[in-house]
Amino acid sequence: MPTPYGDGVHHTKNVRQFAADVNAATNGEMNIVVHSGASLFKHPEIHRAVKTGQVNIGEMFMGLLGNSNPVFKADNIPFLASDFDSAKNLWAASRPHVEKALAKDGLKLLYAIPWPPQGFYTKKPVSSVADFEGVKMRAYSPTTSRLAVLLKAAPTTVQTPEIPQAFSTGIIDAMVTSPSTGVSSQAWDFVGNYTDTQAWIPKNMVIVNARAFKRLSEGEQKAVMDAAAKAESRGWEMARKETEDKTNTLKEKGMNVTAPTAQFKSELRAIGQTMGEEWAKEAGTTGSEILQAL
Repeated sequence: MPTPYGDGVHHTKNVRQFAADVNAATNGEMNIVVHSGASLFKHPEIHRAVKTGQVNIGEMFMGLLGNSNPVFKADNIPFLASDFDSAKNLWAASRPHVEKALAKDGLKLLYAIPWPPQGFYTKKPVSSVADFEGVKMRAYSPTTSRLAVLLKAAPTTVQTPEIPQAFSTGIIDAMVTSPSTGVSSQAWDFVGNYTDTQAWIPKNMVIVNARAFKRLSEGEQKAVMDAAAKAESRGWEMARKETEDKTNTLKEKGMNVTAPTAQFKSELRAIGQTMGEEWAKEAGTTGSEILQAL
């Protein structure tokens, strides 16, 4: 089972517990071997690896599939859902559409877990959108690329394991990501400021090859689905705790952690409105159904 993130991240800890639960429930008959930190497949390759059966199961960032189907971008829209309760409602509304989209690729969704809310890591303090003009900003999905463009920054695709090198070589000057990724990439070595905008709450999902799943016995299928339900419930609680712990770590490491200025918040909301309207147009009736359910 390939996963893109390191062992210190709550997603990976949860995946390892999920694998242990499946193993216990099947009396050791089913052993899911977790390869963390993009060591087996690079992050953008995991979806295809599971789809083609190179591996049976994998974890990935949902928003990476945004170009293939806009439903995967729903949790990347700034200020559509910026606290865990509203993020859970958004997930309940979008889950059936995500499952349907995955099924077209011969994939089955097992569970999805949120990241902490997203904030901005910058070298200088930021007080408005104007501070981002011309800044080289890390993008990790189609939506974050669009956000960078609307901020008049220059979007640059950089995967999580490459963040330290990208900062140290000047490929990027800023990024918008969670406190978790900030800590795992030791952002304090490269930037001094974290603006805690809580802009959106994206998710990772664990997917399985549908044909491989069907080949499992009824008991094994039940063990996997039961463990997945437990992992989803546990993972949302882990994300809440992760948010608090990792934000505190950023402070302890000497970063200047601040709330956004009223002006910056207002400008971000306007950008979020634009991106929400663009997404609704792109997602058509599916987008309307999701937004109406919120």
